[in-house]
Amino acid sequence: MTNQSQVKAQAANEVHTRPPGVDDSTVEALGELSKALETIHRVRGHLYSAHQLVGGADLTLDRVVKLFREAGHDEMADQVERELLGRNVLPGRWTFQIMEEFDDGYYAAFQEVERDAREKLAGGRRHIYEAEMKERRRTHGMPGHEATPEA
Repeated sequence: MTNQSQVKAQAANEVHTRPPGVDDSTVEALGELSKALETIHRVRGHLYSAHQLVGGADLTLDRVVKLFREAGHDEMADQVERELLGRNVLPGRWTFQIMEEFDDGYYAAFQEVERDAREKLAGGRRHIYEAEMKERRRTHGMPGHEATPEA
């Protein structure tokens, strides 16, 4: 590795290095907080999936109503239109409103608390716990076990 490559690898590695004075419990707590935030990111994705699935089902009801009418089942078509088409999934809310409330409330607060903890306790550095685990678990000198992409 050239000297310039070594400098790049060291700089890339330092963004995940534990700052001086940060103890094991703090690193572990920050790691767990990061893990919890990652779970909330997944929850957000599932909520968006539900949002899109509900929207798609609602749009499919247009075809259901049309087919019932073509088959002479006007009463059933009327019931689908009246009771299901455009119905709120929660009182007063379609799924886009649920997403907006989630994004602006719980999701935003969770991200802010995690970012605040990193800033105050670890100089803003992310994934220190994971970086230290990687360093412990990798086999130094083996292909596929490099510390950074530049290494």
